[in-house]
Amino acid sequence: MRLLTRFAMRVALATAGLAFTIQPAAAQSILRDAETEALFQDMSRPIIVAAGLDPRNVDIILVNDGSINAFTAGGQAVFINSGLIALAGNANEVQGVIAHELGHVAGGHAERVNEGLKPATGITILSLLLGVAAAAAGSPEAALGIIGAGQQAALGKFLAFSRTQEASADAAGASFLSKAGLSGRGSLDFFKKLQNEEYRHGYTRNAEAEFYSSHPLTDDRIATLQDTYEKDPAWNAKTDPKLEARFQRVKAKLYGYLAEPAATLRDFPEYETTVPARYARAYAFHKEALMDKAQVETDALLKTAPDDPYFLELKGQILLESGKPLEAIEPLRRATTLTANAPLIATTFGHALIASEDRANFVEAQRVLKAAVAKDRENPFAWYELGVVYEANGDHARARLASAEQQFMNGKFAEAMRSAEVAQQGLPAGSPDMLRAQDIAMSAHAEVERQAKKR
Repeated sequence: MRLLTRFAMRVALATAGLAFTIQPAAAQSILRDAETEALFQDMSRPIIVAAGLDPRNVDIILVNDGSINAFTAGGQAVFINSGLIALAGNANEVQGVIAHELGHVAGGHAERVNEGLKPATGITILSLLLGVAAAAAGSPEAALGIIGAGQQAALGKFLAFSRTQEASADAAGASFLSKAGLSGRGSLDFFKKLQNEEYRHGYTRNAEAEFYSSHPLTDDRIATLQDTYEKDPAWNAKTDPKLEARFQRVKAKLYGYLAEPAATLRDFPEYETTVPARYARAYAFHKEALMDKAQVETDALLKTAPDDPYFLELKGQILLESGKPLEAIEPLRRATTLTANAPLIATTFGHALIASEDRANFVEAQRVLKAAVAKDRENPFAWYELGVVYEANGDHARARLASAEQQFMNGKFAEAMRSAEVAQQGLPAGSPDMLRAQDIAMSAHAEVERQAKKR
């Protein structure tokens, strides 16, 4: 599991998803893990198809945020917070969340946010004009009252628009689950958990609360959806046990990776020998640099499933970060092969080959890393490692191009522009690498200019 670079995203109120609190803008971090992403793909595929979308074009992205939220922010991407995974009790609950968010995607709600902003803005401008007129007439208190009332009316107008979108996404999500043959029980169960969270945080249900909410009241949503789901033929459908088992181990893995080790060891005591418990403890021990204990847990996992690629990945990662890259190579090679060169695993394998400091391994490292970035270009660590190999081989131009790729993804646009410009000096004219260097240089230059205008 890897915590990738921070990114800023502006999340419209209308697409705040299932959150019981709204965060219009946030700087957050993406969590990337091959096993988790594979699980998300398999959990969401039937729902995506039911929504009339192409699974190849839809991304389910895990965000490192402990709040209970899922959202869309334009395009065909669904963001799920780590806090939501922690709260969810089973895979079907998360499928219900994904179905709701795909309702936003299919409805183009993020792109239509201006439909809600336009009338609200009109009300605000009108109230400001009337307020100025009242002030000019010598009534400053009346002016403040007019402006305040106008702002409240504008907010109410926009939030009403948002509530309509949320109700639409609820209905669409229910339809997608039905078409996919998936039960709505998980969706209802998760809404009830949200309701309990609202109670815990003292959220008040009354007319005023509804006015200031971007979502319909949870009570009303549960009542509407319960009637819909209980009549659906898929109501009694069961989740695939293998999918559920995968969800439980990913949930434990995520907990072990994010939580304080003491909390992990409290919730997964050493007498528990289930796969999720061992998985969580392996990450806890790893974080505490108790590598021997982490290896014991990982070896126990591999004893139950010797060819599990994600257990092999973990074993290789622990060995690599224990300063044993040569020992890490074989389990990582097997994990890469078993996952058909999953880019995130292949990147760790490439890193182990380089870390071995054996030049004989650099040829394989270059091949593995090139394949990784061909499948997943948005992996800055893979580009960094590929740049290391290029530099070691004396291919300075492609090393600078790899640096430009990494810098651009990390938001270092000035550095990316310079690296791309230097790369162009040594790349063959008209080659794909030259064209890519030109693209990065132009895009980075545009970003530098845009940021300069903001200052």
